[in-house]
Parts: sequence; C-alpha cells; structure tokens
Amino acid sequence: MKPAKKTAGFTAEEQAAMKERVQEIKAEASRPRSASKADGERDLLAKVAALPPPDRAMAERLHAIVKANAPSLSPKTWYGMPAYAKDGNVVCFFQSAQKFKTRYATLGFSDKAKLDEGRMWPTTFALKELTPAEEAKIAVLLKKAMS
Repeated sequence: MKPAKKTAGFTAEEQAAMKERVQEIKAEASRPRSASKADGERDLLAKVAALPPPDRAMAERLHAIVKANAPSLSPKTWYGMPAYAKDGNVVCFFQSAQKFKTRYATLGFSDKAKLDEGRMWPTTFALKELTPAEEAKIAVLLKKAMS
C-alpha cells in the first residue's frame, strides 16, 4: 500500500490570490472616503482586461449584466477576481477558469446574497459560455440576491 501523498499547503495560485487580496486591502485603506464607485470599476476593468480571451469576454459580458440588473452593487476586485459589493460586502464574484486552472469559470455568490431557498440552495455556478439563456438566469439571480 502506497503512503498518502503529503500536500504542500496552498497552491501557487491560491498564494497569489491571497497576496492580491492583501494589496486590495492596502489600496482600499489608502483611498479617501470620498473614493467613488468609478475607482472600483477601474480596478475591476483592469483585472478583466488582463484575463485570457475566453474568460475576458465572459467577464466583460458579466460586468454588463451586473450593471444592468444590480446597479446598486459596487464593482471591485476580491482576491484578484472581479467582484461586486453592497455596503463594502462582496455579494457576487467571477472566477476565471485560468486563475485556478479549472475546466470552467464560475459565478459565485456570498452569504450576503439573498438566494436562500428552503434549507439548501446553490451559491456557485459553473460557466462554460454565456448565451442569452444563461444571461437571463444570471439577471434573475442578481435580482433575487439583491431583494
């Protein structure tokens, strides 16, 4: 019988995400209280522009969907990912497939999103492609999350 393989702890991708979060916290702390929603959007769009083409197109489309259906959410970055917050708390985020070398991107919702449905409900959704059908589902989820 082979001995169990020991893990080395956090992956390089996870370590990079944590370092990005530290930088985000420092940047947020150094901004004046009067910093606008546009500052967060600028940061988010810079992260989106740096994504590889398949994920970049999806993140750009997702950004438009969020702006149209949940305009009260503030764009920001969170662990180096595009995210959207209400009152400083992340409500939803986009995770690129390339970031953690997964086979699909994800749209995730935090516990601040009001998606509760009974005793169990999904909070993360795999995204392979954004067609009008998926876009409509995301719009419904965003409206429910903000209700």
